[in-house]
Amino acid sequence: MMGRNMKQTTETLLCLAPAEVANLKEGINFFRNKSTGKDYILYKDKNHLKACKNLCKHQGGLFIKDIEDLDGRSVKCTKHNWKLDVSTMKYTNPPGSFCQDQLVVEMDENSGLLLLELNPPNPWDSDPRSPEDLAFGEVQITYLTHACMDLKLGDKRMVFDPWLTGPAFARGWWLLHEPPSDWLERLCRADLIYISHMHSDHLSYPTLQKLSERRPDVPIYVGDTERPVFWNLNHSGVQLTNINVVPFGVWQQVDKNLRFMILMDGVHPEMDTCIIVEYKGHKILNTVDCTRPNGGRLPVNTALMMSDFAGGASGFPMTFSGGKFTEEWKAQFIKTERKKLLNYKAQLVKDLQPRIYCPFAGYFVESHPSDKYIKETNTKNDPDQLNNLIKKNSNVVTWSPRPGATLDLGRMLKDPTDSKGIVEPPEGTKIYKDSWDFKPYLDTLSAAVGDEIFLHPSWIKEYFTWAGFKNYNLVVRMMETDEDFNPFPGGYDYLVDFLDLSFPKERPSREHPYEEIRCRVDVIRHVVKNGLLWDDLYIGFQTRLQRDPDIYHHLFWNHFQIKLPLTPPNWRSFLMHCG
Repeated sequence: MMGRNMKQTTETLLCLAPAEVANLKEGINFFRNKSTGKDYILYKDKNHLKACKNLCKHQGGLFIKDIEDLDGRSVKCTKHNWKLDVSTMKYTNPPGSFCQDQLVVEMDENSGLLLLELNPPNPWDSDPRSPEDLAFGEVQITYLTHACMDLKLGDKRMVFDPWLTGPAFARGWWLLHEPPSDWLERLCRADLIYISHMHSDHLSYPTLQKLSERRPDVPIYVGDTERPVFWNLNHSGVQLTNINVVPFGVWQQVDKNLRFMILMDGVHPEMDTCIIVEYKGHKILNTVDCTRPNGGRLPVNTALMMSDFAGGASGFPMTFSGGKFTEEWKAQFIKTERKKLLNYKAQLVKDLQPRIYCPFAGYFVESHPSDKYIKETNTKNDPDQLNNLIKKNSNVVTWSPRPGATLDLGRMLKDPTDSKGIVEPPEGTKIYKDSWDFKPYLDTLSAAVGDEIFLHPSWIKEYFTWAGFKNYNLVVRMMETDEDFNPFPGGYDYLVDFLDLSFPKERPSREHPYEEIRCRVDVIRHVVKNGLLWDDLYIGFQTRLQRDPDIYHHLFWNHFQIKLPLTPPNWRSFLMHCG
């Protein structure tokens, strides 16, 4: 299976120094790359940045500030007075004309900023194919659970992101839906499995463990991300022998009718990907969890589009306390953010005009009893609510999937009202899980608590030296806690000064930002022992946080969530030295 095109690359168009980033004003900022003479626009909305070339899509004119714009969001072309709302990247005059192509904004480790452009921007246009008629039953998409779809494409079977048993993010997420009872047989029959990224609700080692025991050679495909998707495979104990890493933006030919292409995310290119599957010229677009898939440039009029929709995949703000973080503030923030997400997804579907849209990758629940507070406060979007919003604004057909339901693409494209176009699971099928097998997974976590490593207080220096984050003015207090985030008897409570990577007894006298992180002892020790990313702590709701001042330290969290070393700490050597 080979791609015949050049792989998609990123080109750096503009670099801003940390001081220039700190001086960005709210709203519109104009920049010129002095070495190339090219102009760019950056739009700042609090912590969010959008960017584009300062080049009108009409006839290439230069934009200037629009003096009639009272909100500070629009610019005017000097050639023909076309107007662009930079907050949405849509042209307002003439209305409904174009969307401006966005550039990828990336922060570097020193708080500087890079503007990147994907090249080619629309790689799926290479070697275009006209859609052919599909026989009924030729292409069938069966929803299994969360982000897992089972696709029948002619005589081939492809599965997306199989999380079908066990928890994700240590012990924080559990499956909302009961997967079909034959899920393991479906995985074993797959001709190829696509895993979008390394988060454990997509790369599920408990699921892959069961699969590998039956079929270790199943072909698995992942994108060539900076942080390898399977970075932890050797340490996981899962035996898989056929993992294929493919370049971005290159068609991978499966057979004469079927090919697929993996694309990177514009916001998290180091880890997130999405996929286009094409069968007989009909495209299926799965943007998974990407924040800005392919930098915001995506194919229009695909046969089927699926994306996340629910929200709630973050520890913020449920796990925060102090200052503004009252229960009322959290509830209002969550409500507002979920509504924004619904509107964004509905607008995206309206812009891309797929024939059919399916919201998925949001069907999880914080079902462990000790996470009752998170379950009650972390409300998710309802898929039917999103689909109703889409129907108001467009003619796109929508599908809210249930486990075991199957969509026949040939039937739906021919007649969306065909009663056999979507076959629901049989009457009496269990849709929602009402019990979860917590014990084996919690036992694994608990086993780390009594590990010999933690008899020696010098593990703290060993671990954070291994982690490698320093030269950053931040002091963190780490506290090991019980289930209810009270101090764990005999647990560690210590300070880390990341400016010089020291471990002081008291907070230093200099001016410094400060965070307190309370961690459930079983999870933090499991993470430390195995050199795992802190997503298990943060996205898994296993911490409680306070910070002073209330500032998000992007570089700190980004390092511990994405950039930790690929090999775990050498605890054997550590214990030998301790002994």
